[in-house]
Amino acid sequence: MENNIELHPTTALFPMLDEEEIQALADDIREHGLDNPVVLDSTGRVLDGKNRLRACEIAGVEPDYATYDGDDTRRYVLSANKQRRNLTKGQLAMITAKACSFSEHEQRPLGEQSVRSLSEQSGVSTGRIGQASMVLRHAPDLADAVINGTMGLNEAYSVAQKNKAQAESAEAQLARLRSEDPQLADRVAEGELTIQGAWAERKARQEEDLRQRRVATNLLCEILPALAQIRGSRTFAQYDPELAPPGRAVTHEVIEHAATALTEIAAVWKERNLP
Repeated sequence: MENNIELHPTTALFPMLDEEEIQALADDIREHGLDNPVVLDSTGRVLDGKNRLRACEIAGVEPDYATYDGDDTRRYVLSANKQRRNLTKGQLAMITAKACSFSEHEQRPLGEQSVRSLSEQSGVSTGRIGQASMVLRHAPDLADAVINGTMGLNEAYSVAQKNKAQAESAEAQLARLRSEDPQLADRVAEGELTIQGAWAERKARQEEDLRQRRVATNLLCEILPALAQIRGSRTFAQYDPELAPPGRAVTHEVIEHAATALTEIAAVWKERNLP
């Protein structure tokens, strides 16, 4: 005898009893019969009694069925299971929060009214449901571990808090990067760079820019003051091309380029309002 009845999504969240408990339930059903029917929704999915259904299968007993005629199947499932002794409040809180994620607003944080309503349905405090919702948003890979009891809700919540803080930090860093270097920020948004890699590249650029400015500044400070000192002197008249160092002779072309450079320098100094 095998039952292949589909489970309601909220019902499916609740972990099954362990094998020993299921066998004990099957033995009791075989000896005394099924006390409570398996409850189905209007489409034939199991709302309550999946453990009883499995125990009946083991015992070889045909289960009794009843149909829920209400209009809030999620509320019914949560209420029917809130007194289960084999589940901790943390497990119930996570199941409750995850059941809510099946709704059309699954990406939105739970509002205060929604949390209160879920608390009443499941018999779990609003604080615990809030913790579970945080886990679903910021450490969703831990939700099933909480439900099956291999991780406590408090531990998962601590991980979720750290993940949230890191995400908010990353968002802040990306916003700052966008204000300072939009092109690098775009590369992060496109997945080409990590935020850490982008900042490392920006730092390298800034260091290279500083190096180039230092070299340029030293060059100008070496050349221009010396050139200014010979203004009005006879130094120019004493120039001897035969004494010029190799490759550094002063020609008409060099003088023209130097004059152009001085004009460009003067324009930059005026633009930057330098003394």
